[in-house]
Amino acid sequence: MKKPVMRPWIAGLSVAVLLSGCPQPVEVPTPEASFQTPVVRHSYVSFPALGSPTPLQVAGRLNLPMGTQGKVPAVLIAHGSGGVDSRGGFHAQALNEAGIATLEIDMWSARGLSGGAEGRPRAVAETLPDAYGALKYLSAHPSIDASRIGITGFSWGGVMSMLTATQKYAARAEPGQRFVAHAPFYPVCWAYNRVPSYEFGALTGSPVFLQAGEADQYDNPDSCQGLVDSLAPADREQVVLRMYPGATHGWDRLEPAIQVTDPYSHTGQGGLVDIRPSPEVAETSRRAMVDFFRKSFGMAP
Repeated sequence: MKKPVMRPWIAGLSVAVLLSGCPQPVEVPTPEASFQTPVVRHSYVSFPALGSPTPLQVAGRLNLPMGTQGKVPAVLIAHGSGGVDSRGGFHAQALNEAGIATLEIDMWSARGLSGGAEGRPRAVAETLPDAYGALKYLSAHPSIDASRIGITGFSWGGVMSMLTATQKYAARAEPGQRFVAHAPFYPVCWAYNRVPSYEFGALTGSPVFLQAGEADQYDNPDSCQGLVDSLAPADREQVVLRMYPGATHGWDRLEPAIQVTDPYSHTGQGGLVDIRPSPEVAETSRRAMVDFFRKSFGMAP
């Protein structure tokens, strides 16, 4: 929805992208790691997109909590249409403090895209190979518990979090691998089961925690509840919805308010979308997301 914000860690991703010809994932320690309090170990990593029709090497930032015993659970963080911005780090910090590793990926750099409505792939399903490549990478990591890997994301990444909860799209993962918990943020609820490749149903059985704002101009205020109500009873039991009054799309993007234009906004009619930060809702939703993953992973309250 806008050009990517170049966060400081993006500079390190160029190292991983330059190594895209390597057949194996790479891990490049951050140069600043030795100067930071040893709570989280940061690394830049690169891995192949799984099943992509065009070979892609996806770069990301891996955060591993320090001081924990044994293997730790992990959450994949998928960005929105605008690319990597402040939201990834905001949520990663809280997950890391809870003892959960995070992998924040950069899907646009792998494709040479600038982001926004004109600089993204045609369909979210085209980026699912990135998610399943990340799942394969995390499952093989010696510090990660392969049986406790979840996914969260914002807008575009929220749609990825939704689609990966379905049996249809989960079949693209490596045999025996799947996301065990899904926490989408404002994932454009009106489009499911109406737009091709937005099928949502016949779920895997992994829990889905959907958070959205009542003032989100992609949807109507009741779009997300309508989606949940439309599901088959067995699928409906797997989905928990939390709505935030007054919250716009991207409420946890804690940067100055912006307007974007997107053809998927206003239930597919297109037009301007307000994206306004709400620190209160951002903190509440972040805490709820962490609690959801801790419960899903069987961690102590």
